[in-house]
Amino acid sequence: MDTRAPEPVFHTEGLTKVYDTGAEQIRALDGVTLDLFAGEFAVLLGPSGSGKSTLLNILGGLDRPTSGTVRFTDHDLTGMSDAQLTRFRRDHVGFVFQFYNLVASLSARENVQLVTDVAADPMDPAEALALVGMTHRTDHFPAELSGGEQQRVAIARAIAKRPDILLCDEPTGALDSKTGVQVLTALKTVNERFGTTTAVITHNAEIRRMADRTIWFRDGRVERVEVNDAPVPPSGIDW
Repeated sequence: MDTRAPEPVFHTEGLTKVYDTGAEQIRALDGVTLDLFAGEFAVLLGPSGSGKSTLLNILGGLDRPTSGTVRFTDHDLTGMSDAQLTRFRRDHVGFVFQFYNLVASLSARENVQLVTDVAADPMDPAEALALVGMTHRTDHFPAELSGGEQQRVAIARAIAKRPDILLCDEPTGALDSKTGVQVLTALKTVNERFGTTTAVITHNAEIRRMADRTIWFRDGRVERVEVNDAPVPPSGIDW
């Protein structure tokens, strides 16, 4: 049996993010040191304003820290130029947000194709949509889809470029429980089938039961980390 510790995909060291509003300085992150491991499904929990989204934006190369370091495998993100961060996002990261950001004039397939046209080693859009159970809605436009269906198209778009990391900010926040389980099932399928490191921000503490680890945030810091030795499937979550 292989007892080696999993490799960190991300390592942050002393990460801070300070926003200067003029009247005051807001410390969104306050010395965060954290690892995310290859292939894990991690859930980030904590009250609004605790730093979760700020951290995800920095990990995904959408924002820069005020101080501290972020490493992705053997690459130092904090030393990258804007062009290098753009390539990092394109080649390695998939994003899923609470609001789906689909192009209204494009079908589900065409929305996914927006990513596959620029990716280095993409899936066929039909394959990505099949992974999230949307084959029957391939030619439908966003206005013809429910909220959960639109979110699954957004997940298909995020995974179609075969990212190493999937960063999800409140992906079930606008959905009812039944639809939320469908979306979580799609995320878990991708995590298990492709070994995609997946980090999910949520306010629903029950979702931690399907995670490998739960990272609790408070006041810009990591308050504690819980390891889950027996994750349940999304269908086993009580909302």
